[in-house]
Amino acid sequence: MSDYDLVQRGSLKLKSTIKDKSIKKKKKKDKKKKSKKEKEQIINAIEETLVPEEEIIEGKKTKAELRFEEVQLKRQLQRVKEYAKTSHKEKVAIFNEKLENQTEHYDVPKVGPG
Repeated sequence: MSDYDLVQRGSLKLKSTIKDKSIKKKKKKDKKKKSKKEKEQIINAIEETLVPEEEIIEGKKTKAELRFEEVQLKRQLQRVKEYAKTSHKEKVAIFNEKLENQTEHYDVPKVGPG
């Protein structure tokens, strides 16, 4: 028995020919879109995490540190709200508009004769 006895002979069978029923196509997964209600729920959950001023215990932190943390939390909430406003599709559209409005850096300048 030589090494070449195990070689399969004949034409190649490509997967694109679906004569053989054992080859199955992969099903596409449905992508779920976030609705406005889900976005509002996320924003409400973040707002609930903000600590009211009455519950802040003034122990080891100074008033300035507490105020700084409060402002940071408010800014973070504002960033999340802005992020939740636009969908991915809208962000891509805005990005494409910016690219269209930019001047081409590598264009040959049309200066001079000929």
